[in-house]
Amino acid sequence: MKVLFVSSGNKGRRVNILADNQARSLRDIGITVDSFYITEKGLFGYLKSIGKINNCLSEKYDIIHAHYGLCGIVGAMAKKNQKLIVSFMGDDLSGSVKAGKYTLFSKIMVYINKFCAAYFYDYVIVKSHKHAKSLCRTTKYAVIPNGVDFKVFYPVDKKNARNILGLDNKKALILFASSKDRQEKNFPLAEQAMKILANQDCELLELKNKTQAELNLLYNSANCLILTSYHEGSPNVIKEAMACNCPIVSTKVGDVEWVMGGIEGCYFSSFEVTEFGEKIKKALDYSSSYARTTGRERILELGIDSETIAEKIINVYTRVLREK
Repeated sequence: MKVLFVSSGNKGRRVNILADNQARSLRDIGITVDSFYITEKGLFGYLKSIGKINNCLSEKYDIIHAHYGLCGIVGAMAKKNQKLIVSFMGDDLSGSVKAGKYTLFSKIMVYINKFCAAYFYDYVIVKSHKHAKSLCRTTKYAVIPNGVDFKVFYPVDKKNARNILGLDNKKALILFASSKDRQEKNFPLAEQAMKILANQDCELLELKNKTQAELNLLYNSANCLILTSYHEGSPNVIKEAMACNCPIVSTKVGDVEWVMGGIEGCYFSSFEVTEFGEKIKKALDYSSSYARTTGRERILELGIDSETIAEKIINVYTRVLREK
């Protein structure tokens, strides 16, 4: 079995990191995976990649596995006799937020993605049951969240992690689960909730332009991680933090409720500022009393480590190749 991954290669995009991690986990169990990165920006950049993908297909591939809605569209235009599987990542099925509202363009793309999923793709993978419910009835799909690599994300002593990063050992460190510049991540809620903690010695750090090794140390350094997003699919940042047993406060988006379950030290909140601030206080109190959670055990219990997820993806490949 030979697979071509198609994903965005634009600098700073999270999609290609997730695709690369998934490709590596598939290679580890014997699947041949090559990667094609779409590096030009915007809609026309994606369209210009069609010919290049088509040239790549002179090699013998059984499957094109596209990661993200637009990659699926150009994959469908470029493919020859290959089966096409598309992994939707989140906002390609829910839309993108700008100035607190879903943009018209993203709403149009959501419609196009769902139409293509039903009539032009051999199979699709979605990250949560919420997104699965939004698909057309004729769509062939599987719900497979992104897996977390336990070899990359693992518990480290908090003091040692902070010393390596040069962080203050006395302050309570709170991680914002993305870049504050991404509007769908809703940084204003995090910023306003922090004002409720004004009498505590806290520092808020954004997770922007970090290597995976740095992320692992930050999760282990933190008193808690906060996710304030308007929408998500299956946010890997939550699973990565859980693999490091980091306390968490999150809005009820994507599959977060299912993933975090009832773990002590992990809390859910509405978008109301006071409530979110109070939940951060609870997470900080938990961190002071118990230090870490049992998030890593929960990941294993749910079978969303990268090795188990790789097996589920191979099952999809096998099923699709059997179909005429």
